[in-house]
Amino acid sequence: MIIRSVELEFVCGVTSKLPATALPEVAFAGRSNVGKSSLINALMNRKSFARTSAQPGKTQTINFYNISKEIYLVDLPGYGYAKVSKDEKERWGRMIERYLRMSKNLKQVFLLVDIRHEPTLLDCQMFDWVTQTGYRPVVIATKLDKIGRSQQQKQINLIRKKLGMRPDDTLIAFSSETKQGREELWARIEAACKPAEENPVNE
Repeated sequence: MIIRSVELEFVCGVTSKLPATALPEVAFAGRSNVGKSSLINALMNRKSFARTSAQPGKTQTINFYNISKEIYLVDLPGYGYAKVSKDEKERWGRMIERYLRMSKNLKQVFLLVDIRHEPTLLDCQMFDWVTQTGYRPVVIATKLDKIGRSQQQKQINLIRKKLGMRPDDTLIAFSSETKQGREELWARIEAACKPAEENPVNE
């Protein structure tokens, strides 16, 4: 996709009303330290447009990035940060659930996991939760540059097995540093955002 413009158009907190957007949306979910903001920056060809932090758990809102006035990349709050209170975690969970269930233009959910590690219980629960809301998550295995090439397929197989992915479910290995996987990810985003009669993604 040719990136002509990028704008952070909507920021929704716990009590905010979800925007009534007219463009297709794709959403990104993942643990608070999985590299979600870095991935979104890499997709947008921006170094620091999406907020990144050395402190996990900083994204406490749902951020809508308008890309070339064609689609929204939706950054969901990171989950699983240990130093956040239980009440705060529950609020973030309700935010994510409300968005997944109420967005009228959500076309695809991408679930980020760290390729270096076995998916956590929360990752597995999120995969199942997204599936129950009517979407087959596309899994993105981040931080690909952090492991050797000889370990990559082993980790991919481990992730697919642990999450209970079907053979036809998509997993994309991705590096925000080298941009490996970026073109494949954009192709999947664009396919998901085609009109329903062209590409019924979630039937």
